[in-house]
Amino acid sequence: QVQLVESGGGLVQPGGSLRLSCAASGFAFSSYTVSWYRQAPGSQRELVATISRLGNTNYADSVKGRFTISKDNSKFMLYLQMNNLKPEDTAVYYCKAFLLSNVYWGQGTQVTVSS
Repeated sequence: QVQLVESGGGLVQPGGSLRLSCAASGFAFSSYTVSWYRQAPGSQRELVATISRLGNTNYADSVKGRFTISKDNSKFMLYLQMNNLKPEDTAVYYCKAFLLSNVYWGQGTQVTVSS
């Protein structure tokens, strides 16, 4: 059974940090490109960061220099380190894994940045 389970979200003050985790199971995690997306209320889901199976990374301009995506293939884990958080980072964050026609999504974790 394929599963992606996010964790680590919560309420944080502006300027604070959070580390999101995504636990994968049921598929060949190391072969997949994996990404973090986010969706704020009333907005479309947007790509935040991607890491390829070879470890190449890409980031949305809005998070460059503040967020870091990483993965541990041995643990089937994907991470997103988020620093210097801003109120506009408030959203539900989702992890996604894809390879050819196989696309898997997690259920999301809420991140709220507010004083």
